[in-house]
Amino acid sequence: MSTKRVSVVYYSDILCIWAYVAQIRVDELRLNFSEQVSIDYRFVPIFGSVQNRIGERWADRGGLAGYAGHVKEVAGQFDHVELHPDAWTKNVPAGSFGVHVFVKALAIGNESNKTFGKRTALEELMWRLRLAFFRDLRDIGRLDVQLDAAKTMGLDTAPIRRRLDDGSALAALAEDHDFAARHQVTGSPTYLLNEGRQKIYGNVGYRIIEANIQELLRDDRSMASWC
Repeated sequence: MSTKRVSVVYYSDILCIWAYVAQIRVDELRLNFSEQVSIDYRFVPIFGSVQNRIGERWADRGGLAGYAGHVKEVAGQFDHVELHPDAWTKNVPAGSFGVHVFVKALAIGNESNKTFGKRTALEELMWRLRLAFFRDLRDIGRLDVQLDAAKTMGLDTAPIRRRLDDGSALAALAEDHDFAARHQVTGSPTYLLNEGRQKIYGNVGYRIIEANIQELLRDDRSMASWC
C-alpha cells in the first residue's frame, strides 16, 4: 500500500452555487481518502463585489433577478442541496470578502482542526455559512450573522474577533489571493493538485477528482518529470 500523501488546495467562494453543490464531493473525498489526502481550504473572490459581478455579467439577462433564476435552475438539478425560494433576491450580501476573512480568522487558529462530527471545525463553519445563505436566506456578509454561525457550533469567538481586529485574518486572505494569482485560479470551485501542476475546475464529477488523486498516489518513481 502506498504511503504517499496528496495535498489538495481547494479554492471556492462561499457565495458560489457550484461550490455549494460540490461540497458533497469534497466530503466524499475526505471520507474515501482520509489518511492519504489533506485539503487546504482557500478562497477566491468571485463575488468580491456582488454589485459589480452581477451588474456586469447579468446586465442583459435580468440582473439580480436573472441570476437568482439561474441559481434556482442549477440547484434544481441536484437533490442533495436545499435552496430558499428567495435566494439571491433578498438579504443578498454586498460581497464575499467579509465572510471569507471571518472564516480565515478561524482557519489560522489551532481550534480550526478540532473534530466536529465528521468534519473539522473549519469545514463545519464553512458549510453552516453556506447553508445560512442558500437555505436559510441570511445575509452572511454581516458580522453578526457570521458570529451567530460560530456560536451555534459552540466556538469561542474571542480569538476569532482578535484575528479580525489585528489584521492577521485579512493578511491570511491576501495570501490566498496572491497564491490564486500565481496559479491562475479564476473560478470556483477549483482543485489544485501536484503542487499546482494539475487544475480541476468547475462542476466536475467525483470520479474525475478521484482518478486524479489515485494517479498521484501511485508509488511509481518512473513517472517523475521527464524534463
